[in-house]
Amino acid sequence: MSLADPLAAITRPFRAVIFDCDGTLADSMPLHYQALSSTLAERGASISEELFYELGGVPTVEIARILNERFGYHLDVEEAAAAKEARYAELLPQVRPVERVLEMVREYRGRYPLGVASGTIRPLVEKTLAALGIAHYFDAVCTADDIRRGKPDPELFLLTAQRLGVAPADCVVFEDSDLGLEAARRAGMQPVDIRPWLPGRH
Repeated sequence: MSLADPLAAITRPFRAVIFDCDGTLADSMPLHYQALSSTLAERGASISEELFYELGGVPTVEIARILNERFGYHLDVEEAAAAKEARYAELLPQVRPVERVLEMVREYRGRYPLGVASGTIRPLVEKTLAALGIAHYFDAVCTADDIRRGKPDPELFLLTAQRLGVAPADCVVFEDSDLGLEAARRAGMQPVDIRPWLPGRH
């Protein structure tokens, strides 16, 4: 696959398209990192930017658990996650779209069923889609609240395909994280790595 053309990853016909939200539809990962970093700092903990992006697609509560295990922190994972999500909600008005991905949404709309599969909690996903003005474009929106196992487990993508009424093998997934791309592969879907379309970070 050419770095200049992520769409070269689509090598067979498809019947539905699934998009990750944060970092794919929305250029929101820097805001998530800002919210998490400040939340952790207030609790005597930290996370490197490298590790944060490595854990792209992992729910915040799971990130807190991972930090406790790796670094011996004593975060109350539910409290820390709630505080981080509240801080992110304050930053949300600053969110901007990933323009090239939104072009794909508009191109596919009306031609294929469209879904969102996000490891973020539903209220924030819905607010993000609303902030971008695209909430009404999607036939199914699945979030961390709908599943038991996050990415790289395929559960989220399989559920989204089920709600779209399309077989997993007939779905294309647009993603920005290694864990998300792995989840799409495990689901038997065609993954498209959109990171070359992100503004100057990857």
